[in-house]
Amino acid sequence: MRKRKTSAWRSAAAVCALLLTAAGCGSGGGDDKGGHAPDKLGKGEGKVNVIAWAGYAEDGSNDPKVDWVHPFEKKTGCQVNTKTAGTSDEMVSLMKTGQYDTVSASGDATLRLIASGDAAPVNTKLVPNYKDIFPALKNQPFNSRDGRMYGIPHGRGANLLMYRTDKVKPAPDSWRAVFDDSARYGGHVTAYDSPIYIADAALYLMRAKPSLGIKNPYALDQKQLDAAVSLLKKQHKAVGEYWSDYQKEITAFKGGDSVIGTTWQVIANLTKAEKAPVKAVLPKEGATGWSDTWMVSAKAEHPNCAYKWLDWIVSPKVNAQVAEYFGEAPSNRKACAETSDPNHCAIFHADDEKYFQRVHFWTTPIKDCLDGRKDATCTDYAQWTRAWTEVKG
Repeated sequence: MRKRKTSAWRSAAAVCALLLTAAGCGSGGGDDKGGHAPDKLGKGEGKVNVIAWAGYAEDGSNDPKVDWVHPFEKKTGCQVNTKTAGTSDEMVSLMKTGQYDTVSASGDATLRLIASGDAAPVNTKLVPNYKDIFPALKNQPFNSRDGRMYGIPHGRGANLLMYRTDKVKPAPDSWRAVFDDSARYGGHVTAYDSPIYIADAALYLMRAKPSLGIKNPYALDQKQLDAAVSLLKKQHKAVGEYWSDYQKEITAFKGGDSVIGTTWQVIANLTKAEKAPVKAVLPKEGATGWSDTWMVSAKAEHPNCAYKWLDWIVSPKVNAQVAEYFGEAPSNRKACAETSDPNHCAIFHADDEKYFQRVHFWTTPIKDCLDGRKDATCTDYAQWTRAWTEVKG
């Protein structure tokens, strides 16, 4: 789903039918087709094949000072083979090959991997550092099913509203600025390039048009989806660029090609560092956001090393290193005492649950409405994907 800075960083059969996408679903049926969580671990197999967002499995090749892979290999004897993915769809496709043991999946991919049987439930008792994960990240709709965790939370962040303070006045405090008022900035609005961005429009409509009855931005019936798509088509006329890459958005805001749009805290920080007059805010409607989860393949050939990797990557010191390098809130509460910048967790609201209660984390839309409605059929990710293509023309 996400892409990072190009130089050093990088973005049951019935249930399966709900999640059909371009990436497809696996074959088979039954609630157990995703495999079982192990009861105990054995000796490491000597290697682990990882799919990760750029910046999540650094081995010193991008920056000699940034390396948590080699210490892991030395400690466990498990050699790490990393495949860097640029999008969630790519991660889903790669996991289907059965060649990888673990993946750092975002919420727009996790339910697809669970439903297709490509991800197995995890035994959190075999991941000692799981006990220190922030409780609010455990047993969420995007990383669990039927009371079982399907991964170990890695980190989280909000999709914020960023604007140039010299071009956008008065200072915006609502997503209205990029939706109903987008024409004010014709050609200079930027938006995230993904079907999941439909949820941003739905989030705004939750308050702007309460008559639509949207309760969850990832649970849209056809009427609600149509309303979100209509809003996005209106916005499209004012969009200068859809982004999925760090550097492109930084450059656009620095040069003035973009003056307002969705962003992440780390991009706002880097843009400010480039001397661009920008500010990022969490609008009054709240925001969408992302929480990544390390999942284990149901076909993992190296499950013991995979579990060792899961425990390592969320250990306090390593989780702190990844969070600072990548630009996110760590998932391990003890990581906040390990960051080189003592203000990192405050900047990224790591332990501010009131802040994250306003964030609706990416969750794969499915036909069974995630808002609990039983008298409606919701639209799924495949429909969102087609709708997004329609939005962009």
